[in-house]
Amino acid sequence: MLKKTTSDVISTLAVLLTATLLTSGCSQKIASVSDTVNIAIYGTADIHKSAQEVAALPYASTYVRIDDQSQLFMVLALAETATGDTINNANATATPAQLKWLASDNGMLITQSGRIIKTVNLAQGNLLGTHAKTADPLSLGLHLASTPTTWQRTIDWQPGYHTGYQLDSEFVFQRPEVLTINGKSVPVLRFNENVTVKQLDRHYSNTFWIEQRTGRVVKSLQYLAPSLPSVEMTILKPFG
Repeated sequence: MLKKTTSDVISTLAVLLTATLLTSGCSQKIASVSDTVNIAIYGTADIHKSAQEVAALPYASTYVRIDDQSQLFMVLALAETATGDTINNANATATPAQLKWLASDNGMLITQSGRIIKTVNLAQGNLLGTHAKTADPLSLGLHLASTPTTWQRTIDWQPGYHTGYQLDSEFVFQRPEVLTINGKSVPVLRFNENVTVKQLDRHYSNTFWIEQRTGRVVKSLQYLAPSLPSVEMTILKPFG
């Protein structure tokens, strides 16, 4: 799968997702005028997959919610080695893979070590790039005492001409929790990432839930950029 081009994989997965969602009732027939009115007012319902459905798909998968919209189901289209000037993990033996998560409408989120570093085809706007000279603390493991609790990066986003805005982050441990993901209890550590954008005099917080044993991000609530929406991701089947 990794040897295919991104466009080949997107085309294949788009067909697969469309067929899957149709057979699973995601695109339900409207049986009455009442149903039609409810959808017009409240939007489509959240997508939920059973543990069996998640296990049956040969791809890693995640739930995604953008702001307060309906929950989406996305699958991993491609995992590839980072190139160019995106986040490079200078303190690790290998650069973390960039994971490209695809929705049935060809919207895409690209993550690295659990952080959204780029988006494609989102209606509200897109994060065009994330650049850093030092390793993202998420890639080093926030559960480790040796991991730095501050970090600096720059981002580019649209709409508008927003390029090279500097973000200063401070990671703060909140508390241990137990999440239920795909029918299983997962012990996690909850961290807030307090972000400051000095050029805009803006402050906001991202939240990461990391697995206690591995330090892997299993759930997150991240703002793509100061003027873009929040994205909640819950990993159902992790890559690898």
